[in-house]
Amino acid sequence: MKNKALAVLFLTIFLDLMGFGLIIPILPIYAKDLGATDAMVGLLGASFSIMQFLFASFWGGLSDRYGRRPVMLTSILIMMVAYILFANATVLWLLFVTRLMKGFGAANLSVAQAYISDVVPQENRTKAFGIIGAAFGLGFIFGPSLGGILNEYFGVAGVGYFAASLSGLNFILAWFFLGETLKEKSTQSQLFPNPFKDIIRFKSTPEVSALFTINFVYILGFSMMQITSTLLWAEHFGLSEMHIGYTFAYIGLLAVIIQGGLIGRFNTWFGERNLLVFGTILVSLGLFGMPFVPTDLFGLELFCLTLLSLGNALLTPTVSSLLSSFAPKDAQGKILGTNQSVGSLARVLGPAIGGAAYGFHYSYPYLLAGSITLIVSVLAIRLRKKHFSQ
Repeated sequence: MKNKALAVLFLTIFLDLMGFGLIIPILPIYAKDLGATDAMVGLLGASFSIMQFLFASFWGGLSDRYGRRPVMLTSILIMMVAYILFANATVLWLLFVTRLMKGFGAANLSVAQAYISDVVPQENRTKAFGIIGAAFGLGFIFGPSLGGILNEYFGVAGVGYFAASLSGLNFILAWFFLGETLKEKSTQSQLFPNPFKDIIRFKSTPEVSALFTINFVYILGFSMMQITSTLLWAEHFGLSEMHIGYTFAYIGLLAVIIQGGLIGRFNTWFGERNLLVFGTILVSLGLFGMPFVPTDLFGLELFCLTLLSLGNALLTPTVSSLLSSFAPKDAQGKILGTNQSVGSLARVLGPAIGGAAYGFHYSYPYLLAGSITLIVSVLAIRLRKKHFSQ
């Protein structure tokens, strides 16, 4: 049951993230074509995360009460409708609507993590969460590169309808093959909680509080880079949407290699507490280097992205695994969903700050993001010494 559930879950998340990845290389440039400023591009990225912040904990609690399967199916349907609207978004306000809908329906990751908590023993969860990261990486290999190609030949509408088709296929596969794994349903979860209340509630556990803080600060810096990198590569390096897609595919390939095959070994060799420290330092180094690569040496940019991707691949499953180890059995989905809310709050602020900073100078988002991520490394070291010392 465990292997089958993980295999189906992997495919479901892969298709979902591939659809998401299709949009990445074209969204900021398309928004500017519709009249958006650099700051508005940042707000466009933030709009997705606003909804995710408000509703991620809701979806996680809903899955604790009614099961993982119906929540996953519902979120897939919402995403499909959002992609159809995206295909017809010829004005800026409608583009914002599609991002809000996608953020509302983006329950997949927290529910997928709850699936893993249901079926995988604690000692194997870092590796299992890495499988989800590998699905994310594969989505980034095929999604952005394919999105750039589709946009080249069929325009934005072609990208949107293809993404909607992937969601339709995703729904069919999940309907027939993704079973329910929740054995004990909770009656305590509020269906419409205050997301700040959940964050404050779980912060009473010191380890959870520390991990929430690390996740927030790290994602804040990373999302500042993420929303502006397309503009950096297009305006500073002269890359087309197709080549930007290939660059994101490179990031995805690294994520697959590390999270799909190496994260278990890294965890065995170094331990989860050390992976937190290594990951944040590598991310910081990659961010600092990105805007200062000479325009005729894009290979050095790929080296910076390698550091960034390696750090990200170490951090993401490690934080999720450690959180699941401190979560009560009847609140796995709730805490992981709240962690998604924490990350979404960071993604609300990060793109908005990054877009505004980019408007002043293209290097500012990366300098600021690298500095913020250095703070995360200090927090990770303190957490390692205080809470995970042996």
